[in-house]
Amino acid sequence: MKCTKCDFGDTRVIESRSVSEGASTRRRRECPECKDRFTTYERVETPQIVVIKNDDTRELFSREKLMAGLLRACEKTTVTTVQVENLVSDVERHLIARGENEIHSKDLGELVIEMLADVSEVAYVRFASVYRRFTNLAGFEAELEHIRSTKSKTDKK
Repeated sequence: MKCTKCDFGDTRVIESRSVSEGASTRRRRECPECKDRFTTYERVETPQIVVIKNDDTRELFSREKLMAGLLRACEKTTVTTVQVENLVSDVERHLIARGENEIHSKDLGELVIEMLADVSEVAYVRFASVYRRFTNLAGFEAELEHIRSTKSKTDKK
């Protein structure tokens, strides 16, 4: 692995650990030349999944794009970056387990919303408001009512 600072061709691994429930490996590295330290992540290459947008255009599933959207939804909440990374990994695993190379953006959004509901109600509503394009309070109220009814069903079990 090349150094990110001086471009030296061989860096040393200082520490390795499993992250995202074993789905990837985080490595701390040090350059013997300039002593700079940096982090790399190693994960198994997965099949490319295509997201079919509402206008029927297609684009590759982007882990980074999903991560950015979830981080925005989780701003100023108690949700940690590690929890968001785990959520994104869970979504990816679910998509791969389906065994299909394409998914409609609507189905992907619903999957993310469903998984996010277990992590944070506030982040769930924020993500849903953007994804479902709420234009007035009625949309928020309907979503909050859905959360309440789902929660009351879960509490009764």
